[in-house]
Amino acid sequence: MKLIIGGLEMSLQTESIPDIPDETKRIAQMAFPKGNIYMRMRDELGVFYQDEQFASLFPRRGQPAYSPWRLALVSVMQYAENLSDRQAADAVRGRIDWKYALSLELGDSGFDDSILSEFRQRLIDGSLEQQLLDLMLSRFEAAGLLKARGQQRTDSSHVLAAIRVLNRLENSGETLRAALNSLAVAAPEWLVSVADPEWYDRYAKRIEDYHLPQSKEERQELAEIIGRDGKRLLDAVFSDHAPSWLTQIPAVQTLWQTWLHQYYIIEGELKLRETKDLPPVSLRSDSPHDTEARYATKGIRHWVGYKVHLTETCDNKAPRLITNVETTIAPKPEVKMTEVIHQALDDRDRLPKEHFVDTGYIDARLLVTSQEDYQVELVGPVRADKSWQAQDEQAYSIEQFSVDWDGKSVTCPQGQTTQYWQPTHDTNGNDVICIKFSRKDCWDCQTRNLCTRSEKDSRSLTLRPNKAQHEAIQQARQQQQSDDFKQRYNRRAGVEGGISQGVRSFGLRKARYIGLAKTH
Repeated sequence: MKLIIGGLEMSLQTESIPDIPDETKRIAQMAFPKGNIYMRMRDELGVFYQDEQFASLFPRRGQPAYSPWRLALVSVMQYAENLSDRQAADAVRGRIDWKYALSLELGDSGFDDSILSEFRQRLIDGSLEQQLLDLMLSRFEAAGLLKARGQQRTDSSHVLAAIRVLNRLENSGETLRAALNSLAVAAPEWLVSVADPEWYDRYAKRIEDYHLPQSKEERQELAEIIGRDGKRLLDAVFSDHAPSWLTQIPAVQTLWQTWLHQYYIIEGELKLRETKDLPPVSLRSDSPHDTEARYATKGIRHWVGYKVHLTETCDNKAPRLITNVETTIAPKPEVKMTEVIHQALDDRDRLPKEHFVDTGYIDARLLVTSQEDYQVELVGPVRADKSWQAQDEQAYSIEQFSVDWDGKSVTCPQGQTTQYWQPTHDTNGNDVICIKFSRKDCWDCQTRNLCTRSEKDSRSLTLRPNKAQHEAIQQARQQQQSDDFKQRYNRRAGVEGGISQGVRSFGLRKARYIGLAKTH
């Protein structure tokens, strides 16, 4: 059995993929006369990985490493069955179908489960985690299972971080405790010289909510005590007398960032911020143990963690294959990921001709740029016009105004023209054009009640920044009302089944590891 020895590098000695041992093949065929998924995978698709593909992760000298192609395949099979590292290592030792897929002798003793954790870290450090999917897709392409420029669909799902959700008081206390523990390891003598004796009792144990005061006043007082302790520690770390490298310790940086978010100083006294004064949830972390996990809400659902975007093929009479996976912080909106997904697919020559998505992934700009930059038709319902004029069939909605893009003017249904054309930004920072008619023209208009309900202001419009986007959004709103569009869009619904399989088979909605990189 090969064990990871602390402090020793593991070198790679590449070898060709061995054939399945005769004894393993014979026993496996007796145990599974019709074969099982791993046996069929090996027989029909061969081996997905080669040792040479992971050579950059290992030095040339050092302790011999366990074969990377086997570790890569074990990592995939482990996740497919929702196994822990120890369970996966036991499966390599004891399951005939796994030995068949891995070309192992029946008596092979496998490896220590710690090797899987070390291999994952090598993948992350070497930025090769994407290879586990790409190399498999390349084999599918060679087998004719993945078509170029076909149909694909994308949807997202929430992923719970592998941490305990903390309230503000717990988070502050745990953040300070984590910083003290890190400093106790990195600079124990320095910490002894600056630590308050009370800190040993106050932060020796994990901060638990049921151990904290119950009244609001006592909690406020404790929060400010923790705040003053943290400020004192930060002052010591950033002082001229402390080693400069202490400021680079991750737990210290987390403490500094958390104190900026949670506290403020007024007249030299540290105070806890009111809830309304906190920064957006997309900027602050809710646990020092996973600073990339974020709080988010979507409809009635709320969670702390991440968001995963799965893209899969959906061609007729073809298998459903995941072609791309993107993992983000939880609050990041879907509309920010459409172009990222297209670029990732383009980098690997796997762009679809038609891309089915829901409303969250579409806006006017993406309808145009997806076609222009990637030759991809974005298919999905756009957000409806929520103005009261659009809801009233008798009223004048934006579609009934004539826009002269070259002359930068707009004419209303009654023939009045305005030259007020002001490029600006909406509340989300998107480029728009503000249009406003004169008060005199609107005041004298016979159909004013069909255009505006304001007793003082005239009619105003908000246009997209250019003609292409304006026409694209108007055309999309018209098309999505037709029966043909609804029937065509039904193809996107199948992505829910892919997500459901991920949730039920291998725990897609629960992160196994700490941090965005390993969660991805």
